Amino acid sequence: MSAEVLFPQLSGDGGAAGVVATWYVGTGEPVTAGQLIADVAVEKVDAEVLAPASGILTQLVAEEAEAAEGSVIATIG
Repeated sequence: MSAEVLFPQLSGDGGAAGVVATWYVGTGEPVTAGQLIADVAVEKVDAEVLAPASGILTQLVAEEAEAAEGSVIATIG
C-alpha cells in the first residue's frame, strides 16, 4: 500500500502555489515515518515535510517545481 506525501497548507486561505525547495531523499531511496524528506516554500513561508509512512520514496515533484498546497508531491510505496 502506498502513502501520498502532500504539499502542506502554509497560506491563510489555502490553495496557494509554492515550490519544493529541497529534497533530502531521492527517488528509490528508503524513508522512515517522521523522517525529514523535503523543504517547501509558499510566498515567504518555509516548512519541512516529514515522511507520513515508511517505505521507498517514488514519483518526486522536481526541485523548484511549482505545486499547489494539498497536492501530492511524492508517494511512498
